[in-house]
Parts: sequence; C-alpha cells; structure tokens
Amino acid sequence: MSLLFSYPDNEEQAVLLAKEAGYELGAIDIHHFPDGETLLQLETDVKNRDVILFCSLNQPDSKAMTIMFFARTAKELGAKSVGLITPYLGYMRQDKRFHEGEAITSNIFAAFLSQHFDSLITVDPHLHRHKEMKEIYTIPAQVIHAADAIADWIKDNIDKPVLIGPDEESDQWVSDVAQRAGAAYTVLTKTRHGDKDVEVSVPDVDQYADHTPVLVDDIISTARTMIAAAGHLKDAGMKPPACIGIHAVFAGDGYEALQEAGAGKIVTCNTIPHPSNEIDLSRLLAEHLKEREG
Repeated sequence: MSLLFSYPDNEEQAVLLAKEAGYELGAIDIHHFPDGETLLQLETDVKNRDVILFCSLNQPDSKAMTIMFFARTAKELGAKSVGLITPYLGYMRQDKRFHEGEAITSNIFAAFLSQHFDSLITVDPHLHRHKEMKEIYTIPAQVIHAADAIADWIKDNIDKPVLIGPDEESDQWVSDVAQRAGAAYTVLTKTRHGDKDVEVSVPDVDQYADHTPVLVDDIISTARTMIAAAGHLKDAGMKPPACIGIHAVFAGDGYEALQEAGAGKIVTCNTIPHPSNEIDLSRLLAEHLKEREG
C-alpha cells in the first residue's frame, strides 16, 4: 500500500483521495522560520515504502523548495519511490520564448520536478506547444482528464446547455465535453493584448436564445476572457452564463470580477482549493492509481 502525504493546502483533497484509493495517510510537519527558511519533518516512517506527495502547484514559487526537501528527505530515509500528484501543474503556459531573453519556464520547471521525483500525475495540464508531457519531463508523467466529470456535472445541473469555448485552441476540448454532455457548442475568437486586456468576439448565438450558455476553460486566472464573453452574451440577450473551469487559479480579483460581470454560477474542479469547487476528481484519480498499480 502506498503512503500518501499532503502539502498543508491540500489536506481535504488528500483525505478524499486516500479514502477512495485505500491509501494510508502519512504525517508531515512543515515549519517556516521568521527569516523565510523552512524545516520539514516526516513523522511517518517511509523506509521501503512507495511514497506519494499530494501538492497542487498553484503559487509554485512558494512551494518548490518545500517539495524538493520532501522528496530528498523521503529518499534519504529509505523510501522505495517518491511520486508527485499535482492536480494543477504550474509553469505550463510559458512554453516558448515570447520575447528575447525570456526563460522558457515550462521546460525548466519540468527538469526541476524530474530531478527530484520518480513519477508525476496531473489533471489536464496546459499542453499547447508541448503536445505531450514526455517532451519536457524525463520521468513517467501521466495526465488525467476531467472531461467526463465536467460533462456529468453539466448534465445534472444545467437545463438546455450550449457550451462556449474561450478561443479556437479550445475547440477540440470543448467539443469533447459537449459530446459527452449531449450538448451543442461553439467557440469564441480571442485576442489578448495584456494580462487584463482581452478582446473577445462572440459568434452568432441567436439559435441558442432558449439555451443556458456554459463558458468552459481549463484555467480561470484573471477571468478576463470569461468576463468579456459574459458581457457579449448579455448584450445578445442570453441567460446569465454558467462559468466552468478545471483549475481555479483566480489571480488577483478574478473571482470577484467574474461574479460582478453577471455569471450565473461559477464552478471549478477541486484541483486547487477554492469556494467554487463543486466537481470532485478524487474518484477519478483513485481509479487511475488502482489501474496503474494493477
């Protein structure tokens, strides 16, 4: 039986996963000194055990040193293997050098995690220019997809949905969720001028006047794309949209701004702890772990 440890921010999700997968929960103590340094102590014996750390890597800069300390310490204390379950995997969006001199941080962060962990599992990472995880990770890096869970939530909670993707890049993913939910779909045209400056054009939606629009995206960060789309849908006379994201990053005032923009409901998967979490992926993760372990 694998031994599952949780980063402090993810204890609720780790408990759900341990229950679904039949894993033992390990105890870890993390203390931050006034000068910013960290003391980490594994309070459960890891010798000859397969060890897994559950840590979602939003705000990754504040967690990177701690998870490295965990992996190195577990190996020094005799763990057979040290894996990482990170439902949200940060640093995947900077996948090219957009301007001269920029770091391609998706590659650098992948090398960092590959150096310290033996395996990785994540949920729908932002794969755009990188088509597969193995392009940048040198350890087994497996991807779990949330499409079924999102489609089930839509079927159970939305009357006559029409799914709306944020941009042309989302077409394949949105169409997949729509097919699973038995719903119509369309996609927006998006031009991003800056972090909070997004221009969105909405296709003809007159045919969906009696439907409930469902805006879906993998990551909701500043929420500016959804805010712009919600405004266009309102101008078109449609119902307030349900806004669904896999990863509730919600940088800055993104969540509050989306609420104020007239979203009918804001729903996310529990890859990052947030009040909008309504779609639990613990069973999906547990099923994958059981299949992997045979």
